[in-house]
Amino acid sequence: MATAMLQRLRQAGLVHVVRDPEEAEASAPWLARHWGTADAVVAVGACGLVTRLIAPLVGDKQSDPAVLVVDPRGRFVVPLLGGHGAGGDRLAEEIAALVGGQAVLTGAGASQGRLPLDAFGQAWGWRRGAGDWRSLMVEAAGDCRPVLRQEEGTTLWEELEATGNFKTEGGEADGSKAHGEAALVIGPRSGAGCRWHPPSLWLGIGCERDTSLPVLERLVAQGLAQQGLAPEAVAGLASIDRKGDEPALLALAEQHGWPLRLYDAATLAAVTVPHPSEAVAREMGTPSVAEAAALQAAWEAASEAPRLLLEKRIGRAATGERGAATLAVALATRQWAPQRGSLHLVGSGPGPIDLLSGDARRALATATVWVGYGLYLDLLEPLRRPDQLRREGRLTEERARCAEALDLARQGLDVALISSGDSGIYGMAGLALELWLQLPVLDRPAFTVHPGLSALQLAAARAGAPLMHDFCTISLSDRLTPWEVIERRLKGAASGDFVVALYNPRSLGRPWQLGRAIELLGEGRPASTPVLLARQLGRAEEALSLHTLGTLPEDKVDMLTLVLVGNSSTRIQDGRMVTPRGYPGAALA
Repeated sequence: MATAMLQRLRQAGLVHVVRDPEEAEASAPWLARHWGTADAVVAVGACGLVTRLIAPLVGDKQSDPAVLVVDPRGRFVVPLLGGHGAGGDRLAEEIAALVGGQAVLTGAGASQGRLPLDAFGQAWGWRRGAGDWRSLMVEAAGDCRPVLRQEEGTTLWEELEATGNFKTEGGEADGSKAHGEAALVIGPRSGAGCRWHPPSLWLGIGCERDTSLPVLERLVAQGLAQQGLAPEAVAGLASIDRKGDEPALLALAEQHGWPLRLYDAATLAAVTVPHPSEAVAREMGTPSVAEAAALQAAWEAASEAPRLLLEKRIGRAATGERGAATLAVALATRQWAPQRGSLHLVGSGPGPIDLLSGDARRALATATVWVGYGLYLDLLEPLRRPDQLRREGRLTEERARCAEALDLARQGLDVALISSGDSGIYGMAGLALELWLQLPVLDRPAFTVHPGLSALQLAAARAGAPLMHDFCTISLSDRLTPWEVIERRLKGAASGDFVVALYNPRSLGRPWQLGRAIELLGEGRPASTPVLLARQLGRAEEALSLHTLGTLPEDKVDMLTLVLVGNSSTRIQDGRMVTPRGYPGAALA
């Protein structure tokens, strides 16, 4: 049973190396070999056994991996080690969501509904910097709340319910405010206190052909240090497109995980810079590379005027090196890190949480922000934690919700964009994907669609087996599709004798269209054809009733109703709706 659970976690991508949990003695040397390189260790078995195995290996919070224990039936997931800094609590929530169990979080922050100040920034796309994090956590757990100052980065986290274990004060990123009092600072600079660094700095780099990598590394390190800027706050590199094949520049980007933006000479020439160069203009077609590229990249990240924190600085080769390079650093008014973010299109099903798929639960557990229509979010509210933000939109503002979710993911957040039913069936997946595809590849966060149970499937399950032969779905809403097109599809479904599910069948503004749809479908099937009305599926007000094409009570139908029309062979027997498929040898009534 334990091995089966590990294999399930491996199939979901949560475990990459599986060992037989029964081989406890053989596991000890294996753990010792991998302890310093593993991000997390997930064990299926008893907490006591795992505790004895890891006891000789435990060092400190900064270097130990997260260690989690899952019972063989998947009822409980317990982070033994590394709940905050190593991400054990978050991984426990993800595993519990996948297997349908419960994460048992015993840390002070989790038990009291507080933000773990030494770990929460990662969920918001930030990198953790230097500081005495242990002392900060001790202070946060006591009666004396530490002071927090934010200079840059998203402030949406302040809307969380779990923000009561610190005090906040204002701040300026240019250093005009005293930096001696705050115990925790969120911004691009290094300095006293504990630091979270949002990705807001853009490094503009120009270099001679075949410049050595150490020249670039030294120039960047010294330039950032000169201004008191943290490498963890770098969002990316920028240069002219002619340097897109420069080995040292590509190596620098890969080494640090910094995306590289490239611009043509005309784009850079249009940027106003403090130090234009005629020599550079003659050689490159633009009077500036480093300053112009840094400013252009920072502007694109925020669509607002950036600030140049470090003007053009030149670095030259030392003995045994080649070339020279220039560096400039610009500060964007907003963070940007699509490579860290992800957009999850979650189909929440018809409503009940027990009908939510494990895949969807896992996506919801890992998301920092939930975006959706208020009613759909309400149905999932029991699953939302105090450290997860809820962002509501109105029913008709689908494009705005998609744009907001995509923007947050581009800032480096994990975002769940929630639709009812299946996100890919009359849901948000299509619009979100269209907007995602319009972005440059460098600006695209990870994009995943998580299927949900559709109203069509639940209605069919409640009624019996009406979808046993070919079927189609047609929305009667002409808000996005001309009625002429809808009517042509209805005629096609009628001539093809499909079982038909009608979505958005009747509203106050268009009460006549359902009658026309029934008239068209009735041209190819008898008036006795069964019709199911399924209203408020999966909710407390759920109501189902069986009718025929000739007796359908149209006034009982609204936008919360699914109308399921059988084909010419569909029948009702003993209160069940069935469409025969004609299996060979099957007994027919």
